[in-house]
Amino acid sequence: MSSSDNPQFEPQPLVSAESQAPVPGVPDPFAPASVAPVPTAPPPVENPVWSGWDVLLILGLTLATIFVFQLALLFGAHYLLYPHTGLNDLAQRPMLLLISQYLIDGAIAVYLVLLVEGKYHIGFWRAIRWNWPKAEWKLLGLGAMMLLGLSLLESVLPMPKDTPFEKLFERPRDAYLLAIIAVSLGPLVEELFFRGFLYPVVARRWGVAWGIFLTALPFALMHLPQYGYAWGVMLVIFIVGVVCGVVRAATRSVGASFLVHVGYNGTQMLIAVVVTHGFRHMPKALAQLSLL
Repeated sequence: MSSSDNPQFEPQPLVSAESQAPVPGVPDPFAPASVAPVPTAPPPVENPVWSGWDVLLILGLTLATIFVFQLALLFGAHYLLYPHTGLNDLAQRPMLLLISQYLIDGAIAVYLVLLVEGKYHIGFWRAIRWNWPKAEWKLLGLGAMMLLGLSLLESVLPMPKDTPFEKLFERPRDAYLLAIIAVSLGPLVEELFFRGFLYPVVARRWGVAWGIFLTALPFALMHLPQYGYAWGVMLVIFIVGVVCGVVRAATRSVGASFLVHVGYNGTQMLIAVVVTHGFRHMPKALAQLSLL
C-alpha cells in the first residue's frame, strides 16, 4: 500500500512556533485564570493584647475592692479608733474617705499591672502606651485653659448648691490631702484605666470616635455621686473626658492625657490655695468646681 493511496501515512508539515501564538483578541482557554487580589482590611487603630473580658474583670475587681476596703476601713476605725462614734458618722469623715480613695486607686493600679504583665507577659508601660510626651508644659497648659473655659460654662449651667464633695474642704489638712491625690494617684489611675485600658478595646471594635465617647461617658458617670448627681456637673466632666480622649487618640500617649488631666486638677487646686490662703476659708464657688 503506497503512501499516495493512504494519506494517513503521508508526512505532516511541521507547525512553526509563530503559528502556535495565540490570536490577538481571542482568550486562551488553557491559560491559568488570573485571581484578583483579595482586599485586606486595614489594621485596627488600636490593638491591645487584652480583651473586653479583661476590662470587665478589672471592673468587677474594682467594685469588689471598693466594697471590701470601705467596709474594712469603716469597721476598723470604729473598733480601734472611734468606738463611741456611729458608723454613719464615720462614713462621712473626710479623712477616712481620702484614705479609702488612696487604697482603692493603688489596688486598681496593681490589678492592671498584674493582668498585663502576669497574663500577657509584656511590659506594662509599653502595652498601655504611656509614651511620655516632650511637650509637657503645653499639655499642662491645655488642662489649665480647659478649666478656665469650663468655669465659664459652669456659670450658666444648673450646678448643685451642696455636694458631698464640699466636706473634703472643711479642714485644711483634708484639703491638702485631696490636692495631693488630685494631681497624682487620682488622675494617674483614671487615665490608665479609661484612656489606657478601656479606650483601645473600644476603638479596636468600633473606631476612634466611639472609643472617645464610650470612655468619656463612664468617666463622667463615675464622678456623679461626688456632686449630687447633677447633670450640669456631668456635662462638664464629660467634656473633660472627651478632651483627654482626643489627646490620647491624637498623640497615642496615655502620658499626654494624664498631663492634661493633671493640668485641669492642678490649676483648680492652685487657685483654691491662693484664694483661700492655704485652704483656711473655702468659698462655696471654689468647692463646687468639678475636680476629677
